[in-house]
Amino acid sequence: MKEKSNIVLPIVLMLVFAATRWPGLWPDEFENFSAAYALAFCAGVYFPAPLVWWLPLGTLFATDVVLNVLYYGAAPLNAYMFVNYPVYAALIWLGRRHSAGMSWFRLVLGGLAGALLFYVVTNTASWIQNPGYAKTLAGWIQALTTGIPGFPPTWAFFRNTLLSGGLFTGLFVASMKLSAPEPAEEGEPSEAEDDPAEPVGEREPQNP
Repeated sequence: MKEKSNIVLPIVLMLVFAATRWPGLWPDEFENFSAAYALAFCAGVYFPAPLVWWLPLGTLFATDVVLNVLYYGAAPLNAYMFVNYPVYAALIWLGRRHSAGMSWFRLVLGGLAGALLFYVVTNTASWIQNPGYAKTLAGWIQALTTGIPGFPPTWAFFRNTLLSGGLFTGLFVASMKLSAPEPAEEGEPSEAEDDPAEPVGEREPQNP
């Protein structure tokens, strides 16, 4: 029964996540507000080995293809996907460097680090590909802060990336800690070992 729940819960979470990716769910000022960074990181922390790689990456890929074809009317694949997926894989790898027994605060910091990594890598790729940016240090800083004139500043995307990464990681970790007992630390003695029962027949004789 436990093994079944370990598989069902990740699948349900991925289905809910896929539904939340549809455009228009968030207001325009919350562009880049996504659960993707947190779920990739938390998949590495919590998902069982058979699902940890293919389920989050497969869900992201399937929803990207559906959105490109049905919503944007574009080709199923684009250049940005070849940048995004190695970063999502890096977030899963980062999650696997953490454990479910770590504190809520430490895991949220891990989720924030993953969101920061995603932002820096994908905006660096935009700086390389977009001819509107000068290929200098100043141009790279512009890509990470103000962006191209006439478009929303990229610092707003950075804010939303961090907010959503921290928020969804915090919610996911909190729900897991509330729904499952904390795993014992390795080498921690059990209660029976800490206070062993006294063997019958080996008590010291009492004075009459």
